[in-house]
Amino acid sequence: MTSEPPLLRVENMVKRFRVPGGVVEAVSGVGFTLRRGQTLGLVGESGCGKSTTGRAVLQLPPPDEGTVRFDGAELTALSRRDLREVRRRLQIVWQDPRSALNPGRRVRDVVAEGLVIAGRPRAEIGERVDAALTEVGLDPAVVADRRPHEFSGGQCQRVAIARALVLGPELLICDEPVASLDVSVQAQVLNLLEDVKARHGLSLLFISHDLGVVHNVSDRVAVMYLGRIVEIGDVSSVYGAPAHPYTRALLDSVPVPDPLAPAPGPPLTGEVPSPLNPPSGCRFRTRCPMARPLCAERMPELREIGDDHQVACHFSPKSPKSPESPAFPQGGRP
Repeated sequence: MTSEPPLLRVENMVKRFRVPGGVVEAVSGVGFTLRRGQTLGLVGESGCGKSTTGRAVLQLPPPDEGTVRFDGAELTALSRRDLREVRRRLQIVWQDPRSALNPGRRVRDVVAEGLVIAGRPRAEIGERVDAALTEVGLDPAVVADRRPHEFSGGQCQRVAIARALVLGPELLICDEPVASLDVSVQAQVLNLLEDVKARHGLSLLFISHDLGVVHNVSDRVAVMYLGRIVEIGDVSSVYGAPAHPYTRALLDSVPVPDPLAPAPGPPLTGEVPSPLNPPSGCRFRTRCPMARPLCAERMPELREIGDDHQVACHFSPKSPKSPESPAFPQGGRP
C-alpha cells in the first residue's frame, strides 16, 4: 500500500435539495478516497445519489456539508476564480452524449471551449483539439467541422471524452458514460477510457448501475443505498465476499448464463423508501432479511472488516463485533 496521500478525499459529504413536500437529503455523510491512477466504481440503484455525489465533487453544485479535498486543496473553500483554475484538472463525461454537446456548434468548437475559456493561444488550441480528437479515434479532418447531430451516440461520446481530455485533467468523473449506448459500442468506449487512463495516469470516479461494467474497469468499488455508502473496498473483496446484504442482493440480481447455476438468494421485499422520509437507523432495514430491532435504533457506520474493505452493517457476518450474528441467507452466490 502506497503512503502517497490520495488525489481526492471526500469526508462527510451532505447534499440536500428542496422539493415539493420537504427537503431531500440526496447524499448523506458520504466519504471515500481516490488515489492517482486508480478507478473507484460507484454503484447502486437509480436515485441513490451516485450522480449527485459526482457533481458535488465538482462543486456543481457544492455540497451543503462536508469536505472535498483535491490534491491538497479544499474545493468547498475556494473562491470562484480559484475553483475555475482547479476545475481544469477535474473533468466529467456525462451519461447522454447527445444532450451533453451543443447541437448548434461544430465539433472543433465544442472540444475547444475549455481552452478558449482558459485563454490559450489560438495556434495551441487548434493543435490540442486535433490531438484530442485523434486520441479518441476520430479524424479531425473529417469530424472537426461537423455538428453533433451528424454522429452516432458512440461517436458523440468520443467527442465528449475528447472535450474532457483536451484540458489535461488528472481526475475524470464518468457519470454512466455507456448507459445510453449499444452493447458493442459500450465495449469500444470502455476500452477507450482504459487506454486514456493508462496513457495519462488518470484517476477515474466511474458511476454506474451496471455491476459487470464496474467490475471490469474498477480497482475499488463503493456501494450506495439511499444516499449512503454501505460497503466500500477492493473490487475483488467486495465482489468475491460481499459483507452487506444490499451488496449481496445486487450481485444476486446479475443474470448468469447458466441454467444449472444455483438459485440466487431470496429477492428483496418492499420498495425503496422515500428519500423525503428515510427509515430510522439503517436505511436498508425495511428490505433487509437480516434486520433486527437494533437496526431501527442506530445507524451503522462504516467499519473495517478486512484489508481495504469496510461495511456499514450491525450484523455483517464478517464483523468482528458480532461473532454470533446470522449469516447471509443460503443460496446466493459468494
